[in-house]
Amino acid sequence: MYLPSSSLLQDWHDVWLFRFFLNVLGYTTIIIPGYFLITYLKRINYLQTGRGIFYPVIKACVFGSETKTGLLDDVSLAPRNDADSGSSARQAFKLVFCAAGLQVSYLTWGVLQERVMTRSYGASTPEEEGEHFKDSQFLVFMNRILALTVSGLWCVLFKQPRHGAPMYKYSFASLSNVLSSWCQYEALKYISFPTQVLAKASKVIPVMLMGKIVSHKSYEYWEYLTAALISLGVSMFLLTSTADKHPSTVTTFSGVVILGGYIVFDSFTSNWQDNLFKHKMSSVQMMFGVNLFSCLFTVGSLLEQGAFFDSLAFMTRHSEFAFHAVLLSVCSACGQLFIFYTIAQFGAAVFTIIMTLRQAIAILLSCFLYGHAVTMVGGFGMAVVFLSLFLRVYARSRMKAGRKVPQPQVQKV
Repeated sequence: MYLPSSSLLQDWHDVWLFRFFLNVLGYTTIIIPGYFLITYLKRINYLQTGRGIFYPVIKACVFGSETKTGLLDDVSLAPRNDADSGSSARQAFKLVFCAAGLQVSYLTWGVLQERVMTRSYGASTPEEEGEHFKDSQFLVFMNRILALTVSGLWCVLFKQPRHGAPMYKYSFASLSNVLSSWCQYEALKYISFPTQVLAKASKVIPVMLMGKIVSHKSYEYWEYLTAALISLGVSMFLLTSTADKHPSTVTTFSGVVILGGYIVFDSFTSNWQDNLFKHKMSSVQMMFGVNLFSCLFTVGSLLEQGAFFDSLAFMTRHSEFAFHAVLLSVCSACGQLFIFYTIAQFGAAVFTIIMTLRQAIAILLSCFLYGHAVTMVGGFGMAVVFLSLFLRVYARSRMKAGRKVPQPQVQKV
C-alpha cells in the first residue's frame, strides 16, 4: 500500500499547479499569523503603550516612522549630474562599465537559468538521462539570500536615509516577487527561453493595467500604441514557434499560463514598489526589505514541504549544480546593484536601452547554445518587439526634453 501512495504523491508533485498551491499554502502559514499579530498590536495602540527591549523592533516592523516624501532621496548612490559629472572620457568609461556589468550579469544569469531548469546533472555520457533539478522555489531562495546579504552589507557600509516605512509593507511586494520569480523558473520547463524573454518584454501591457488599478496612473496614446505593437510581435513569434531542433522550444499551454502568472505578479511588484517609494528610502533599502521577507517566505515554505534538505542533498550529489546555483545568485545580486548605479549615473532611458539590447543578445545566445529554432515570421515578430521598445524609450526622452520649456498639455487617457 505504501508504494502506490508514494508514487501517487510523486505524480502530484510533478504537476506545477499542485506545487504552486503547496508554495502558497506555506506562505499563508506566515502571512495569516503576521496579519493577526499586526492587527492586534494596532488595536491595543502598542505605539503609545508598548515598552521593553522589543519595542524598537516592533515599532519598525509594524508602525515605522511614517515619514513620507514626494521624491526618493537616495543618498546611497552618487547623484546624477549631466553637466558637471566629469570629463567625457570618464563618463564614457562609466557607461561602458555599467553596460558591461549589466550585460555580463544578466546574460550569464539567463544562460545558467536555462541550463539549470532544462538540462540534467550527473550524466557521464550523452546516452545517460541524468537527474533534473525540479524545485524552482529553492533557486528563488538562493537568489534572495545572497541579495539580502549584499544589500545588507551595502546599507551598513554606505550612509542611507532614515527609514520611514513599516517593514511589513515590504511583504506585499515580496510575496508577488517570490511568486513571479517562481513562475519565471517554472515556465522554462514548458516553454523556450526566447519565448520567455519576449513575453517578459511585453509585460509593459499588464504594468500599465496595474498602474491604472493600483496607482491610478494615466498614459499617453503612444504608450498604448507601442504596447499594441509589442503584443503583435510577441503573438507572431509564439504562433510560429517550432520544435525542429529541440523539444524545449515547444510552447505548451501550461507554459503560457505560468508565464502569464509571472507577468501579473511582476506588474504588481513594480507598482507596489512605486507606492512604497513615497516613504523616504533608498533603492538598496528597498532591495533589503523585499529580500528579507522573500527569504522568510521561501525558507518557511521549503522547510514545511521538506524540500529544503532535499535540495541541499541534490547540491551535495552534483557539485556542478551547486556551482551553477551560487553563480546564478551572484549574477542576480550584482545585476541589481548595476541597475541602481546605472540609473543614478545615466537615467532610466539609458538603462532601458542597455537592458533591451541585453534581451536581444540573450535570445541569440540561447538559440546558439541550446539549439532553439526561430522561423522567419518569428524573427520578424522579435524585430517588431524590440523596435517598439526602442520607440518607447525615444518617445519618453522626447517628452522629458519637451517639459523643460512650456508646452501645451498632452491629453492622457
